[in-house]
Amino acid sequence: MSRGVVIIPTYNEIENIESIIKAVFSLATPFHILIVDDSSPDGTSQKVIELQNDYPIQLHLEKREKKAGLGTAYVHGFKWALQNNFDYIFEMDADFSHNPNDLEKLLKACEEGADMAIGSRYITGVNVVNWPLSRVLLSYFASVYVNMITGMKIHDTTAGFVCYRRRALEAINLDKIKFIGYAFQIEMKYRTFVNKFKIVEVPIIFTDRTKGQSKMSNAIIKEAIFGVISLRIRKMLNRL
Repeated sequence: MSRGVVIIPTYNEIENIESIIKAVFSLATPFHILIVDDSSPDGTSQKVIELQNDYPIQLHLEKREKKAGLGTAYVHGFKWALQNNFDYIFEMDADFSHNPNDLEKLLKACEEGADMAIGSRYITGVNVVNWPLSRVLLSYFASVYVNMITGMKIHDTTAGFVCYRRRALEAINLDKIKFIGYAFQIEMKYRTFVNKFKIVEVPIIFTDRTKGQSKMSNAIIKEAIFGVISLRIRKMLNRL
């Protein structure tokens, strides 16, 4: 059995889902995939069920009743992965903004000692394709802001392409995770950081989606800005 599972949350990803699943399964390293679908009205979960006929062992589906946010989807997936005894647990988007080939680089970093390996857009400069300058600047300076507030030294604090070693997720109380968007990614890194786990950034090239619709919103950005302060205060009060 593969020791790694790639968690891919989906909502209306019918244009990407088959291609991303086949791309992961084409890698030399065997991975399992868990799709956490929020009852996409476009038939994403039905397509996954069809593909399970081709990949009956490696492809898994958890279908939730309604759209409930990226953070809760990942927490659902993390709990499933721990219950099913996976050693390496990945976060990855369905839209090919994260290159499936980079899964092996993140896995290698964790096998060599990292507890969290981050696919980083900014560790070797700015490696982002097809984003407007305004969004690049927002993302880049968000990490500067987060590090200033939290004391972390991470170049890409909002990255959503991550590999966790099992013990890191086991040490985090997943029931206390509060945020759902950008702030969720920050919160997971901060909780890993305060638990003194080893965090490594692995350089990747991030390419914005070409199919489907972005889930970014002003509410998600606002959550990130104010959520970081909330995390820091909760840590100071020992309520994290």
